This record gives sequence, C-alpha cells and structure tokens, in this order.
Amino acid sequence: MIKVIGTVLTAVALLVGCGEKPTDTTKGADVAKTVEPIDINMSLVFTQNELLTQELIKATDKIRERTDGGVNIKVYPGGQLPVYKDNLEQVVNGADWIAVEDLSYLGDYVPDFAALAGPMLYNSYDEYLAMMDTKLVADLTAEVEKKGIKVLNADYMFGFRHMITNKEIKSSADMSGMRIRVPGSQLFISTLTSMGAAPASLPFPETYAGVQQGVVDGLEGSILTMYSTKMYEVAKNMSLTKHFLGTVGLYISPKVWDKFTPEQQQIINEELAAGAISNTTELVKLDSEYTQKLQDLGVKFNEVDSAEFSKLTADVYNQFPAWSDDIRSRIGAELEKIRAAE
Repeated sequence: MIKVIGTVLTAVALLVGCGEKPTDTTKGADVAKTVEPIDINMSLVFTQNELLTQELIKATDKIRERTDGGVNIKVYPGGQLPVYKDNLEQVVNGADWIAVEDLSYLGDYVPDFAALAGPMLYNSYDEYLAMMDTKLVADLTAEVEKKGIKVLNADYMFGFRHMITNKEIKSSADMSGMRIRVPGSQLFISTLTSMGAAPASLPFPETYAGVQQGVVDGLEGSILTMYSTKMYEVAKNMSLTKHFLGTVGLYISPKVWDKFTPEQQQIINEELAAGAISNTTELVKLDSEYTQKLQDLGVKFNEVDSAEFSKLTADVYNQFPAWSDDIRSRIGAELEKIRAAE
C-alpha cells in the first residue's frame, strides 16, 4: 500500500513539473452534486383517474423531461402516502416531499390562510384565481414560508363542492341530523355543522363503502369527484350548495426547494403554472360534460336556498379565535375589487 501511494504522489509531481495541474476533485464533486437527480414524493388524496391527478402527472412528467431526470417527482394518488395534516408535516419536517392539500390545512401554521378557503366566498373560478394574485395572499404566503412551507402553486381547482346524498336537500332543515363525510379539517366540520349536518371525519378511500353501508348518509364534493370516483353508484342526488370551492395548493419545504438549481426552479414553476391553466380549462369543460353523464346515470340535481346557507355559514368566520378579527372583511374587500374589474 505504501508503494502504491508513493507511485501516485510521484505521478502527480511529474504532472506539475510538466506544467499540468492535478484535477480539482473538490470542484468536480460540486458539479456532480448539482446534476445528481433529486427524487421527490408528491402525495395527494385524489384518485388516479381524477382530472387534478392527471394534470399533476402530466406536469411532473414535463418537469422530469425538461430537467433531464434531474427533478424526479413521483405522484402518489389516492392516499397511498400520508395525506391531510400528516402530509403537511412531512413538508415542515423537511422531507423530499410535495404535499397537495386544501388551503385550510395551512391554517394550522398561519391561521388567516384557512379563511381563504372559507364557505360561500367565490362565485366563479376566475374570482378565486384573481384572489390568489392579491397582495393579501402574497403576504400570507410569505408568512407560511417562514413556518417551513413554500407554496409552489395554489391555482389548482377541482370544482365547487356540493352535497352528494340519496336525499334532496334544499334547506338546513333537510340536512338536520344527516351524517355527512368531511375531511378531517375543523373548517369543514364547522361549516357543515352550521348548515345543519352532523359532520363525520372518514378517510376518503373508505367513503364509498361508508355511504353504501349507511355508516354515513353522504358526503360533500365536486361534480368531477362524484363522477370520477363512481360515487353515483351509491348516492343518486346532488344538491348544489356550492358551499366551498374545491382548491388545493402544492407545498414543499424551503430547504428542499433550495436543493434545486435556479434553472430547475424556473422549470418547476413554469410547468406547474401551465398545468394549473390546463386543469382549469378542462375543469370548465368537464363540469358540463360530467353533469350530463351523471344525469344519464340517474343522478338528480337540485338548487338550494343559497341565501339561507350563506347566512348560516357567516358565523363560521367568528369561530376561529386565531383568525384576525377583520379577515373576512379584508377578503370581502379584495373580492369587491375583483368583481368591479370584471
């Protein structure tokens, strides 16, 4: 071994003597580090065949392609990996992870963020997208990043949420005592309670069987969710409460984000933005298409007393002490500006 080391040192000395420089191994290691593939898990509760999942798969495929495999985001739909609060915890803990969750879950870290996902706020998809471009949202996004959550994109929507049951619902009296499946979010629980229901937290993959077996009387969700998950097989009525606009954000640890090169970051931002635009375009088309398909499958749609539900859910904004006292009025002011500009 001593002889081998001596030979190597002699060779290096000869190279230097001939005007050659030995290889800078430190610099080489840095270069290798920048091109080493980064594997990221993306976890979401949406099933494989839902629009939002498909759009995220397309976007991540393009990211992988444009970075020559340098950014490898593997999409895990259907709750295969931790979702909801556990999903966000992976991000906060610095895992190589992207969480896809409702904005309300950010409320655990920056309370006012949850109010942006509050009941009866938006009249259209465009209003929500415009809201995401306001200074109000920019300020909240900066706050939540300090807590260990970088919001990559919050423009992904999956439609307005309605009541999916076997009973026509027109007013709060019709919902009295009905066990309605909701995500494990206090905002959802408070909203459904104010509307007259008895909310039940149940993992989404168990919801189909839960409705079928009578464990719950129904769920709340979008037209796309009802069709894509075949929930119409066990629930034949959709009451158009429009109580929430179904949206999700894509969240990553700032520490993980810093692992990417500036070029990789730009590609990720571009493809996720393009994916959100494509998702909205398809969402508008599918809302109409799936409504017709559901009707053909025997699903009945009915309008509700929106004024009553709006009045009942207004108090939800007062049920979260951690929220700023004026958050509802601040959101309302932004919406007024948006509507005035339309």
